Amino acid sequence: MKPFVLLSIRAEPLAAVDEHEAFARFLGVETRELERIELGLTPLSLDLDAYSGVLLGGGSFTYSDDPATKSQRQLRAEADVFALLDEVVAEDFPFLGACYGIGTLGTHQGGLVDTTYPESVGPMAVTLTSDGSNDPLMAGLPVDFAAYGGHKEALTRLPAHAVVLATSAACPVQAFRVGENVYATQFHPELDLTGLATRIEAYASFGYFDPSQADTLRAAAASVDVRHPAQILANFAARYSRA
Repeated sequence: MKPFVLLSIRAEPLAAVDEHEAFARFLGVETRELERIELGLTPLSLDLDAYSGVLLGGGSFTYSDDPATKSQRQLRAEADVFALLDEVVAEDFPFLGACYGIGTLGTHQGGLVDTTYPESVGPMAVTLTSDGSNDPLMAGLPVDFAAYGGHKEALTRLPAHAVVLATSAACPVQAFRVGENVYATQFHPELDLTGLATRIEAYASFGYFDPSQADTLRAAAASVDVRHPAQILANFAARYSRA
């Protein structure tokens, strides 16, 4: 089988390792079958034909921030992702971006990403649209389910040709698709309770929440049954794995 590849913007070792292991676990592959590339350190050169699909994880980069405030690493990562998305969208190549994927794919395709719809770290209620209920990547998910996430930016205006797959009262675009095979979710399909606790620890000083509320956030997360989003990754692997 051709491997999948995870593009990562996480520089925090604890979160980076956990993200890689979580994506592999819920895809149903060994970590060696999910190549990990840390963005922004060296120029990205990816031969799509060598992979079954591309995944983009989340992290501390916020696409809609003033470019003057962004690090050189973030600017390089954004440029590399945009160049890759040119190819991914043109070929309709299997792609799934989680959280940061909304900012990058949404902007790349002409949508508006800003800070109108932030959500605090923890569980969130998500509802599939009719298109989402009929999308193969969402197969096996109930119409209403809980997911974990936390973000400063989101899609305020969807790209005109994109299809909304999931929504919520707090954030109108929780998942969307471009073409037949290019996806982004606002929530994190790779996150379970243990993973969320790791993220809370790793990002306590990044402005997502008041550090004094960490225990409260962990307790709130533990009170909700979050088990359905990982099915998205299992579906991605089943649909796109290729020899």
